[in-house]
Amino acid sequence: MKGKNILVFGGSGQIGRHLIRKLTKNNHMVTVVTRNIHQKGYVLKTQGNPGYLDIVEENIFDEEKLNNLIKNKDVCINLIGILFEKRDNTFQNIHVNLPSIISKICKQNNIEQFIHISALGIDKAKDSNYAKSKLEGEKKIQTNFDKATILRPSIVYSVDDNFTTNFMTLLNRLPFFPLYYNGETKFTPIHCSELTEIILQIINENICSEIIECIGPQKMTFKEILQRLLKLIDKKRLLIPIPLIVAKLMTQFFQLFPKPLLTLDQLKLLKYDNLLSGNYKSNLDIGYNCKLKFEEEVEKYCYMWREAGQFSKKDLNVN
Repeated sequence: MKGKNILVFGGSGQIGRHLIRKLTKNNHMVTVVTRNIHQKGYVLKTQGNPGYLDIVEENIFDEEKLNNLIKNKDVCINLIGILFEKRDNTFQNIHVNLPSIISKICKQNNIEQFIHISALGIDKAKDSNYAKSKLEGEKKIQTNFDKATILRPSIVYSVDDNFTTNFMTLLNRLPFFPLYYNGETKFTPIHCSELTEIILQIINENICSEIIECIGPQKMTFKEILQRLLKLIDKKRLLIPIPLIVAKLMTQFFQLFPKPLLTLDQLKLLKYDNLLSGNYKSNLDIGYNCKLKFEEEVEKYCYMWREAGQFSKKDLNVN
């Protein structure tokens, strides 16, 4: 198969690093846009096969420069997203304005595919600014470029994530852990490598004009996720359900940190199950059935949070 010329926004994040490796290994030429090449470039340069990766530094809100980047590409992929707001990195700017600009330029240049990463469960979370901005961004994209494909993954995890790694750090340090909404919220975590396989399949099969929900093979409650992480790092901790008013007070304190552990908006998101809605296609409908199990994948890197560190690592190749 002839490789495509692909432009990636947000390539230095968890999904981006996995995706760049996968795309270049499959002979696709990849250009990654970064706002700070001195900060991100050294990481990105190691991700792609030699000769298949180009890194450019640009202002991602400069439409003229974006047009010059997009006009000769076959595929454009937007992976940029934030979990909390900081200065100009607002939900409106990152989740609405930026996708709107990119999709408009993709339409003007007749790009074959525009793939945008959104989030699962945002339809229900009407009281979350994060979810509302994601939905508004999707609507802007669909209005500007009807060939766009929007992916809504559940929680994405891997050794590079901010989910399992943060929770294992907190579970390692705290004597107890609060359970929000009694820990009953359901999730279907998807491993990053399988999400990038789905993206690769969408590119190779030229799938367009779809919203596709992406889930892993297991359904787990928030409490079950924490219990499995505790078992993996060989720790015993109290998991204590807390009243919502106490949770809000704790969250107001957490928001004071430069990188908040939890925000009030994220607390609202935790009310809603992260499951297939049934209103759109899923990765199962396009023929990709995720197989990687949560415990088995996290076990490959959880030793970093165990008492003996790397010396507690099991030989995963032994049957």
